[in-house]
Amino acid sequence: MSEHFMGVDLGSTTAKAVIIGADAGMVAWRTVQMGAVSREGMRQAVDGALESAELRRADIGRVIGTGYGRRLVPGVDRTFTEITCHARGVAAACPGVRLVIDIGGQDSKAIAVDRDGFVEDFAMNDRCASGTGRFFEVLARALECEVDELAGLARSGSEDLEVSSMCATFAETEIVSLLAQGAEPPDIAASVHRAVAARTLGLVAQVGKRRPIVMTGGVAKNAAAVHALAEALESELIVPPHPQITGAYGAALLALETYEGAPPRRAADLERAEESAAAAFAPQSSPSCADCEVSDSTARSVVLGLPIPVRRP
Repeated sequence: MSEHFMGVDLGSTTAKAVIIGADAGMVAWRTVQMGAVSREGMRQAVDGALESAELRRADIGRVIGTGYGRRLVPGVDRTFTEITCHARGVAAACPGVRLVIDIGGQDSKAIAVDRDGFVEDFAMNDRCASGTGRFFEVLARALECEVDELAGLARSGSEDLEVSSMCATFAETEIVSLLAQGAEPPDIAASVHRAVAARTLGLVAQVGKRRPIVMTGGVAKNAAAVHALAEALESELIVPPHPQITGAYGAALLALETYEGAPPRRAADLERAEESAAAAFAPQSSPSCADCEVSDSTARSVVLGLPIPVRRP
């Protein structure tokens, strides 16, 4: 049996690669921020993880790809949706988790996990950038600061301002308007973080709030976003030490488990959950947002939409 397995998560803005051993322990990992789904970012992440582990590609027994760009990962033995991989990775990293809130560069997900660590239900918002990493990039640009400075700025804000637009297309215009009216950047940043948390509650409502709750994704590195969401949920949030790599970690674990041959029940449950998750990623026509002032033609061009409710498998 091979002694090493790899998971590769090619997301909308960041590529992640994780290598684990036959004991499921993490051996090496690498994240590469490229700003878009990038084959080059994926190559750098994979090569970086291999170099860190002092391994060659031939030393890897099985590779699983996941994320938006999972079909672009060469040489994978299989692909799984990020829903399945995030649930598996978080369940292993944070035993007992019942709800995963993942907010990445381009989408948000709420994943209900059962007591065995399988996906029980999920909802996702992959057709609107509101509340994602992209949205916070817009906020930082409008406030003329770095994304990494937003948390500190928001934590120092006190006034609660009305932020009516959660659309990344128009949020910058509204923020500039608030600045022109004399609003202070810390108050704007704090108000936007609270608005994002309120928006995320809509996803959680679709699967049902349950505890413990784990937050993952790049936005989980924003302490103000974590704090605002914890307040909105009235619950403590657990943030793993490296919240961006849970999907790749889950993919690596699935590489190990499918290489060994999963027990019949686990294999059947995994296939059912994966089929349900994959159905949500099927192409859909005429993306639009019923609560947004954007026209249908504009919606198609900027790919806007509302959270997608998904039936239980």
